[in-house]
Amino acid sequence: MTNEQRSTGATLTTHDHPGTKPPDPHRWRWAVLAVVLAAEVMDLLDATIIAIAGPSIRADLIGPAGAGGAGSGAGPGSGTAFLQWLAAGYTLAFAVGLVTGGRLGDIFGRRRMFLTGAAGFTLMSLLCAVAPGPVSLVVFRILQGLAGAVLIPQGLGLIKAAFPPEKLGAAFGAFGPVMGLSAVCGPILAGVLVDADLFGTGWRMIFLINLPVGVAALIGAWLVLPRPTPASTVRGGTHQAGAHQAGAHQAGAHQAGTDDRLTLDLTGTVLLSVSLLLLVFPLVQGRELGWPWWAWTMMALSVPAFWLFQRYQQRLHRTGRSPLIEPSLLAKQRFTAGLLVGLIFFAGLMGLTLILSVYLQLGLGFSPLRAGLTQSPWAFGTAVGAIAGHVLSARFGGRRLLVGGTAVLAAGVVALLVTLTVAAGPVSSGAPYAALLASLLVLGIGMGCSMAPYFDIVLASVDEHEVGSASGTLTAAQQVGGAIGVAALGTAFFAWAQPRQLERAFDASLRHVLWLELGLLALAAALSFLLPKRARDEPAAPTANTDTVGTDTGTVGTNTANTGTAGTSSAGTDAAATPAPEASAPVA
Repeated sequence: MTNEQRSTGATLTTHDHPGTKPPDPHRWRWAVLAVVLAAEVMDLLDATIIAIAGPSIRADLIGPAGAGGAGSGAGPGSGTAFLQWLAAGYTLAFAVGLVTGGRLGDIFGRRRMFLTGAAGFTLMSLLCAVAPGPVSLVVFRILQGLAGAVLIPQGLGLIKAAFPPEKLGAAFGAFGPVMGLSAVCGPILAGVLVDADLFGTGWRMIFLINLPVGVAALIGAWLVLPRPTPASTVRGGTHQAGAHQAGAHQAGAHQAGTDDRLTLDLTGTVLLSVSLLLLVFPLVQGRELGWPWWAWTMMALSVPAFWLFQRYQQRLHRTGRSPLIEPSLLAKQRFTAGLLVGLIFFAGLMGLTLILSVYLQLGLGFSPLRAGLTQSPWAFGTAVGAIAGHVLSARFGGRRLLVGGTAVLAAGVVALLVTLTVAAGPVSSGAPYAALLASLLVLGIGMGCSMAPYFDIVLASVDEHEVGSASGTLTAAQQVGGAIGVAALGTAFFAWAQPRQLERAFDASLRHVLWLELGLLALAAALSFLLPKRARDEPAAPTANTDTVGTDTGTVGTNTANTGTAGTSSAGTDAAATPAPEASAPVA
């Protein structure tokens, strides 16, 4: 079997009977999507569930806010820093490990890394549930984030390989809204579990609930995801059918005679981790310590640190070695613009999720259950927006829907701002409370619409050999944005609230944060115009000469599992004589 015959992204075997129609190589695609989405839901619920459960955890492990000096100190086991580290510690570890996790999938196979990550995530969930104190809980949360960083970046690559190009829009159309819905449902689930106090476990049930979900994800992945072939360990995970001539190295990546096997860029991993820590750590701890000089110095040093990382990646690429991030990705305007949009959008989304949850509990005095149920219109609106977005995207194009959805989301923020401004008293009952619920509904619709086309439009231009880097980098940008949003908006919220006068100042503090949120949404919408109008161009009409590229689809360069040896005729391979490969499993 040639390398080209193993190049569709699935585990393939040679079809020995040309006269027999091969099975659909994408027949397991919906099962693969279900397994990936299950892992995404588990991760996102755990990332956002702390927003509601955080005050209960702090009261149990540290003591009530303001009692016995619990609110003082700078470490992760004290004060409001504990709440921030429960969320930001997980998110930071997750973000730092995502790019490396994506690369590990390229090297060792996405199935193996998916199973490893799912097992590690489930184990860390158990340890979080039995954590005896605040410091140990933060440590286990950080380790849980690292396990998630191995698990999650495999998902986008698995989906992209499992679905033919014409079906990717539908797959990613479900992927994005499920992420948004999970982010909103996390606080609701936390409120229900904390209030129910099942078996006397209290807040610990928010981690124990991951055990059956994690085991189910492991079983599903073991049954559905195939074992990789040896071809999956070469550079990029697969050879590129239709993208390169037979026997050629990837474009510009290696010179003749160099080893084409992937290796993990340990130096790049350290440089990227240090760069992220220099940026996010002072954002989380700076306010607690009165913004000392070293906090500003660390943030300033993150700029040259990121520059050094980028230069080192270019050097590896020029010398034919394996960079942590494929430089060709950053040369694509669609992908880099998508990174910026995702970073800013998720900074606002995750920051607002935390702040709103804290406001409902500490500002309005809601129980965890009522705080979670108050956000249910947000979740319902996200589902409605996702359904509408899937329909509207095909008609108006992904970019218009992305910008329009962001505008609707901003309208929800404005409605919430007006509600807080005109209300004569607390918005915990009566007409102000109804206006609050309506504002959250509009927020959800906007979020569902804007996230529906996001992943499809950003990943459509990614080549197969870039999938690992793209998955890790795109998800890392979102998580870094989330960490920055939680840290920055959380810092601003608590600073404006004045710790000794929290009850009187919460409304004014939330209004200030909402103005910042509007600024982030406006910036994300403006950057969205750098993206193409649609995820992929309309297919060109077939011409008489299209058979010279070795496909039978009439679309030049189309790389689907059914073309098998697309593009190999330019290297002297007779595509017509080469049978289409048979898929023995859904995806590599």
